[in-house]
Amino acid sequence: MLRVKVEGYNSLVRDVSSNAIINTNTSEYSVYLARVKAREKQGDDYRHAVKEINSLKEELREIKSLLKGITKK
Repeated sequence: MLRVKVEGYNSLVRDVSSNAIINTNTSEYSVYLARVKAREKQGDDYRHAVKEINSLKEELREIKSLLKGITKK
């Protein structure tokens, strides 16, 4: 696999056979992966909060419906 340095970047090389750009700096890659995981966790937390809110809304609707039924009797 032949690799050529990318002009102007110390840690980037181009794979000649596939034309892919490869980052050879492992610490930058680790930081990138940490950011991706943090973003995924934030999205998961957001989805969980939305589900919890929707569940509470449904429970409040049910309570409201029961209270209306009690007051009609």
